Amino acid sequence: MTLVATDSSTSTLTQTEPRVKDQAQKFVLTLSCVERAGIVQAVTTFLFERGFNIDEHQQFDDGLRETLHLRTAFSGSPEYTPERLQEEFGTIADRFEMKFSFHDQTKQRILVMVSKFGHCLNDLIFRWRGGSLGGDIVVVVSNHETHRAMADAAGLPFIYLPVTPETKADAEQRLLDLVDEHNIDLVVLARYMQVLSDDLCRSLEGRAINIHHSFLPGFKGARPYHQAYDRGVKLVGATAHYVTAELDEGPIIEQEVIRVDHSYGPTALSTVGQDAEALALSRAVRWHCEHRVLLDQTSTVVFR
Repeated sequence: MTLVATDSSTSTLTQTEPRVKDQAQKFVLTLSCVERAGIVQAVTTFLFERGFNIDEHQQFDDGLRETLHLRTAFSGSPEYTPERLQEEFGTIADRFEMKFSFHDQTKQRILVMVSKFGHCLNDLIFRWRGGSLGGDIVVVVSNHETHRAMADAAGLPFIYLPVTPETKADAEQRLLDLVDEHNIDLVVLARYMQVLSDDLCRSLEGRAINIHHSFLPGFKGARPYHQAYDRGVKLVGATAHYVTAELDEGPIIEQEVIRVDHSYGPTALSTVGQDAEALALSRAVRWHCEHRVLLDQTSTVVFR
């Protein structure tokens, strides 16, 4: 077993024995806990004793918060399941007071919500069909009929779910029903232009991602790129974050930025901004689906 340090906060761990057959099952372990000596040794010993090979290991030691965050990808016997690993790891987790989870190769099932702007939906569908999204889109939900044809062309169910002040509660309940019916793991707000209720945000905590059209906070409300033009911005950005009851204040997963100048009018800024939105959102979705994002209070640790 070899430990190779890359910098003060991350490391790469490789383990060469025992040899693993090509048909080995692949898993990912993520965990967070108070920083203490012996954590990595306990994890690697647990995996070695069960014949697993460590394929990728990343950790972040947060000296300010005195916590450790870890992601380990490993492979081995197909006889194991995440549930069995979860149970057998319990003694170690209790000893170090860990918050942890095991995952297999089952792809996350994604519900995408969209309104009238279709650039993010189009990009997500493109990456999904190309196999680079990290999860599977299984249904598209919208409060407008605008992008039904796009969903139909991709072979995706399209659910029209209009929202008015009078029907908002019923519409949100229908959304939760769809999440259950389709066994959804992740809800993606791909420029969905409706504010979710506090109750819905709490129901989807940690499993809903939104894209915002700027670095947060900034240019809130209508016509953001006109606001940006009026202020003479030199950078256009986008922020992908988890949804919380505090509007556009959720833990940030990814941000993308593109440099512009005085020659960019509102239309050009909007075009550039849409590129940034699509990039930031697709990365956030992929990293979430690959279990690379660990929530840390109001922020995130992202193992890219």
